[in-house]
Amino acid sequence: MTRVLVVDDEPQIVRALSINLRARHYDVDAAPDGATALHQATRHRPDLIVLDLGLPDMEGTEVIRGLRGWTTVPIIVLSGRVGSTDKVDALDAGADDYVTKPFGVDELLARIRAVTRRVQPPGETPSIVTIGPYAIDLADRTVIGSGTEVRLSPTEWQLLEHLLRHPGKLLSQQALLHDVWGPQYSTETNYLRQYMARLRRKLEPDPSHPRHLITEPGMGYRFRP
Repeated sequence: MTRVLVVDDEPQIVRALSINLRARHYDVDAAPDGATALHQATRHRPDLIVLDLGLPDMEGTEVIRGLRGWTTVPIIVLSGRVGSTDKVDALDAGADDYVTKPFGVDELLARIRAVTRRVQPPGETPSIVTIGPYAIDLADRTVIGSGTEVRLSPTEWQLLEHLLRHPGKLLSQQALLHDVWGPQYSTETNYLRQYMARLRRKLEPDPSHPRHLITEPGMGYRFRP
């Protein structure tokens, strides 16, 4: 069943969309702001996102850019902004389509069907990734090594998953802070150092000389398979 994440701070719109989508056999999650949307997208892996631009905590284009850092999930913008500049900005940020409010449910459903037909769902990263002696199951969020399970906190999982879904790619400190903690934490580089140290202690055979969770000084971090 297709899972749709609806991101809007207007409860009546969320309710109407949820009723109509569920009646057509979609699973529906909802988020009232950008930070919640980024968190839910990472945790629940929607097949499609319907996103308002005017969110209370950040611009919708920021949410799109945050998502596009790690996923190709289709994004349909649903907004009351009708100016061409807003549409271009949203599409340039990575949106797949743009529907203006007020909207017809049948039109939105047709757009959803069209986008899901032409955009391949995300599946670039294998479900199970190996780091040294550990097998990391991204779907079940489990880490098994030598027959025992390694426990990770939710934040450790989010950070690790961002790295594992971009093997070999350098992820900037700002991008990781934005996507894992939120845009208000973009300068808190000490958070990254602390959590990367925790992950290395749990997963690297020699945490002082990591082979897989690599720091690129002054730039960011990289997962090396």
